[in-house]
Amino acid sequence: MPRGILGKKLGMTQIFKEGEVIPVTVIKAGPCVVTQIKSEDKDGYSAIQIGFEEAKEKHVNKPLKGHFEKAGVPPHRYLAEVRLENGEKENYKLGQKITVDIFKEGEKVDVTGVSKGKGFAGVVKRWGFRGFPASHGARYHRAGGSIGMAAFPARVIKGMKMPGRMGNRKVTVQNLEIVDIDKEKNLLLVKGAVPGHKGSLIFIKEAVKVKGGKGA
Repeated sequence: MPRGILGKKLGMTQIFKEGEVIPVTVIKAGPCVVTQIKSEDKDGYSAIQIGFEEAKEKHVNKPLKGHFEKAGVPPHRYLAEVRLENGEKENYKLGQKITVDIFKEGEKVDVTGVSKGKGFAGVVKRWGFRGFPASHGARYHRAGGSIGMAAFPARVIKGMKMPGRMGNRKVTVQNLEIVDIDKEKNLLLVKGAVPGHKGSLIFIKEAVKVKGGKGA
């Protein structure tokens, strides 16, 4: 089975396991279906495309409708690709279902999602700046201070931490442990927090930086 699946964040809770309280995020992972199989000969790389959450036909444009009809599957709201190793594509076929069975308890995964948008924020909130003194004649309190030099290089250096939009960007949290799996309800319980708000789309894949090599 491929080592990645789409899902939705349902929220956070805590469970008791072996006398320990563990904070977990509940994720509805799949079921997904294979909507396309890509090969190195035709596409330049080997991968499968998976679809999550069926959609009404009126919400799908004509090109996508033809894409799903070619695969022989109903329209889906979300699509994602899972890269495969050489020769692995022979193990998959169009319309094949992918469920939480691809993971096991205790395995480490990487979770990708869009973080919560916080709007326009200053440097204290956005970057954790200390700020200026709060009293004794200080004229500035939460300002960013100087951002460059006058003589050299006489410009603002790229990447300078400044006020701006906070959050609402793609974030990946690595090496989260799967605490429990409910195969009947397609639920994953992952230790710790994952990016995004309740109901947001997330992508779960096997961890790539686990000690000892790829995967758990």
